[in-house]
Amino acid sequence: MKPIRQRSTYLLLFFFGLLSCSSGGDADPIVPSKPTPEPPVAVTPPSKSVLSLPENNKTCETGASVSEAQSSVIFKWTAAAHASAYDLSIINLNNQAAILQTNITATEKAVTLNKGIPYSWQVTSKATGTSVTAVSDVWKFYLAGEGVTNYAPFPATLLSPASGATIPVSAEGKITLTWEGQDPDADDLKYSVFLDTVDGQQAAVANDISVLTLEVSVAKDTVYYWRVKSSDSNSSSFSQIYAFKTGA
Repeated sequence: MKPIRQRSTYLLLFFFGLLSCSSGGDADPIVPSKPTPEPPVAVTPPSKSVLSLPENNKTCETGASVSEAQSSVIFKWTAAAHASAYDLSIINLNNQAAILQTNITATEKAVTLNKGIPYSWQVTSKATGTSVTAVSDVWKFYLAGEGVTNYAPFPATLLSPASGATIPVSAEGKITLTWEGQDPDADDLKYSVFLDTVDGQQAAVANDISVLTLEVSVAKDTVYYWRVKSSDSNSSSFSQIYAFKTGA
């Protein structure tokens, strides 16, 4: 008969052997690695379109008459590189009302407009996958009205001070106003300039001048409003009203 101590040793070895065998099923599971995400594809922003029709500064754009008061005008522009769609913006220059045609996939669009009105227009190029856009130049034209022989000047374009700008004042307490003017009939133009702290519609600070710039006296740290009246020998038009602030 084997000694009791020897049998106890055998039993302990057998017990630990069972533990080592059973522990094999408790190994950590193999977790598959996550796939590396693909880098985002860079989208090339679109270029700007070149406008084609109606021609810039055209005096007598007729379009296709649809009634005594309206005509259908076809707007055309060149295809822009990398563009997938276009937005067409048309502005009534008499009242600044905007007409928007969005997500146009062609390079032309017919739009019905009121006759006898000056308009400006531009095209914004867009591309799928990017918020970056490109804006064309701004063109103007006059949509012919019935029996009109002389057209009012295009409303002047105010250049400086821009709306919302803060303008430094010279040591003499002066700033310079600048603008652009055009007449569809190529008539000579005279300008009246309105500048005040109320609404830009008070008394003019200059009348019937032929230059496109005017130096005026102002107070510092003050909000001003200004606009320009353009006149030919028969009729006139008013620009938008811009607000600006003078520096302290």
